[in-house]
Amino acid sequence: MAAEMDFGDLGEEFVDFDGDLVADIPAEESEWINPDTIIFSYTPVEEPSVYKNAWSDFLDYLAEVTGKEVMFYAVENYAAQLEALRAGRIHIAGINTGSVPFAVNTAGVVPFAMMAAEDGSFGYEMEIITQKDSELETLEDLEGKTIAFVSQTSNSGFKAPSAILKSEMGYEAGKDYQTTFSGRHDNSIMGVYNGDYEVAAIANSVMHRMDASGAIDMSEIKTIYKSQTFPTTAYSYVNNLHPGLAQKIKKAFFTFDWTGTSLAAEFEDDKFIPIDYKTYWEVIRTIDRANGVEYK
Repeated sequence: MAAEMDFGDLGEEFVDFDGDLVADIPAEESEWINPDTIIFSYTPVEEPSVYKNAWSDFLDYLAEVTGKEVMFYAVENYAAQLEALRAGRIHIAGINTGSVPFAVNTAGVVPFAMMAAEDGSFGYEMEIITQKDSELETLEDLEGKTIAFVSQTSNSGFKAPSAILKSEMGYEAGKDYQTTFSGRHDNSIMGVYNGDYEVAAIANSVMHRMDASGAIDMSEIKTIYKSQTFPTTAYSYVNNLHPGLAQKIKKAFFTFDWTGTSLAAEFEDDKFIPIDYKTYWEVIRTIDRANGVEYK
């Protein structure tokens, strides 16, 4: 579906007068929030405790720029993060690719930034992986197999591979292959690595980080399918945040110097770039429509 025909799926409690598919700030200033402590959450693609230290230097800088206390809020899974956003317990969140449309439409978040390399390139690919000595070679070989997915709201960990298997092979879950869910990308990757799962669909950015840290040896893993490049984690704030505070938050993201920081040590990227949901997430909304996903 062309972008101009995409009118969005915002919940009825939100309005979108400018047509950017995200919730506008409430018209009444009484509905704006300006918390003394900003709560930040990062998507649980891996063990949440890994990221509290990784984000420490950036969160110190965020506190300096905003003049606020900043707290890291660890969530165990995607659903918990979305619920916390809806309940107002999180103000800024790094949201996994597949969950962004749900967060936009049900929690009213405003995606504004994404990690990128120094040259501005960004994103990751979905890979379907198995052990290096597996007999599995192509998508056709997945008929009758049990595929380890991450969660139903994960783009690379469920939605994209499901759509690809259906469009390219005519395979449907429960009929042509079975599913199991690991909860996180690192669980799926480690499951294949250790032989607990025969095959899994994962985000290769997580696999590359695990290889770099020594958690796995990628030479022991075989990729049988690699997708196009998708946008990665979207950094977003809730739409009812005071606009002055929202501007300071964006300033912190776009002026942060990664050099020698805990963030640079954990991620391969070099900076944050501005994004807009309507453009960058068009491919994800298209995948969702192909899967019959509704944002509720």
